[in-house]
Amino acid sequence: MSRSSVRRDGVHGERPGRQAPGGQGTATTAPLARGRRRGRGGEELMVPGAEFTSYYGRPIIKRPTWRARDIAGYFFLGGLAGAGSVVAAGAGATGRPVMARALKVSSLAAVTGSAAALVHDLGRPARFAHMLRVLRPTSPMSVGSWLLSAYGPAAGAAAVLDLTGRLPRLGRAATGSAALLGSAVAAYTAVLAADTAVPAWHDGYRELPFVFTGSATLAASGMALLASPVGENAPAVAGALLGTAVETAAVVTMERRLGMIAEPYRHGRGGRLMRAATALSAAGAAGAVLRARRSRSAAALSGALLLAASACTRFGVFHAGVASADDPKYTVLPQRERLRRRAEEAAAASTAE
Repeated sequence: MSRSSVRRDGVHGERPGRQAPGGQGTATTAPLARGRRRGRGGEELMVPGAEFTSYYGRPIIKRPTWRARDIAGYFFLGGLAGAGSVVAAGAGATGRPVMARALKVSSLAAVTGSAAALVHDLGRPARFAHMLRVLRPTSPMSVGSWLLSAYGPAAGAAAVLDLTGRLPRLGRAATGSAALLGSAVAAYTAVLAADTAVPAWHDGYRELPFVFTGSATLAASGMALLASPVGENAPAVAGALLGTAVETAAVVTMERRLGMIAEPYRHGRGGRLMRAATALSAAGAAGAVLRARRSRSAAALSGALLLAASACTRFGVFHAGVASADDPKYTVLPQRERLRRRAEEAAAASTAE
């Protein structure tokens, strides 16, 4: 019978040489295992470093049950609507009425589609209403539900009053409210995804809001180029450049910081979509800069490329997250790495004392 015991301050009474054997190392886990080759006091361990595993190779966390067309579509349409309201307010304030009206109408259509995708994922409309029973500031889902509920009527009023030309003062107030709420609608879904246990989303919490904001700017700029006359395209061209720069920089920074966890953003379905997004946004931005202010057809083509780039980013992020949830290594290895780092920091602190 074992006489060892585990207490809050460690294991007591253990018998030397009776350690449980670890598993076989792999190329993926070797760097982490090398950090444990020596025990306390510097003695060489006689067994290889233990590696992660999971029961029958099954995922450790539950795979998201969200469907791509619902939730990735919800991400894309929400970004298009929110950023579109911001650009519409700016276009109206700078004397570009056609662009402003087109973006107000597209934002109303997009937020309607976004809400429909969310309700379809929930199963029935009553479940969305149930989420409005309470407001929990610590819950991105609760805050997002209320945000969407406030933004939708504002975007609708802005579009309808602009089309009908009635109540201009109320129309301007609705446009301003939609722009204010739209900036949050465009980015809050990144917080919603990062608040889950999905490794590729959760660990990307620093950069993901910038990825989504840049993607939303691309979508709104693309819609403006697609629906506006050439003479009003200057803000859309600037938006295309800004969105491309923000999204590209945020994705590169995120992949560099995440290290191994960023693999789903480079490989598989998520990787293909992210690469397509990069190529489409670069082509759309280049076309916007070179031809969008001189050619209507070139502006429309550039706008379509930017919209496609934004959609690819949202679907790429979605599929990368699902792939990271399916593979146990993206859950276990970062946890072990954090434990090792904390142990090293604690040892360094005790040595300094």
